[in-house]
Amino acid sequence: MNQKLRKLVQQLGEAIHESVSESPQIAGVVADIRRQGFEVMLMLEATIGLNEVEEQPVGALEAPKPAEAAESGEQGTFTAQDLHFLKSLRISIAGETGEQEDS
Repeated sequence: MNQKLRKLVQQLGEAIHESVSESPQIAGVVADIRRQGFEVMLMLEATIGLNEVEEQPVGALEAPKPAEAAESGEQGTFTAQDLHFLKSLRISIAGETGEQEDS
């Protein structure tokens, strides 16, 4: 990984940390737990995956506008990477992997 990319990934990690540490919702829940007589130690693990994007023709990365997709009857499709990510979050998509969507 080159230095510029390494620095950007580090900045992303710092931004995630800052977002969590400054979240009023998280601070409120932590305060509630402390009022119950417990000390809170919050440790989060973030996995950041990077895949180099292959060059595609101009316009190939543009998604159709919602109105265009609705008119043509198109539904969103998922790449293998999308499905892997959703599976890591324990989200299944009906019809994409042969599993039924969880309700």
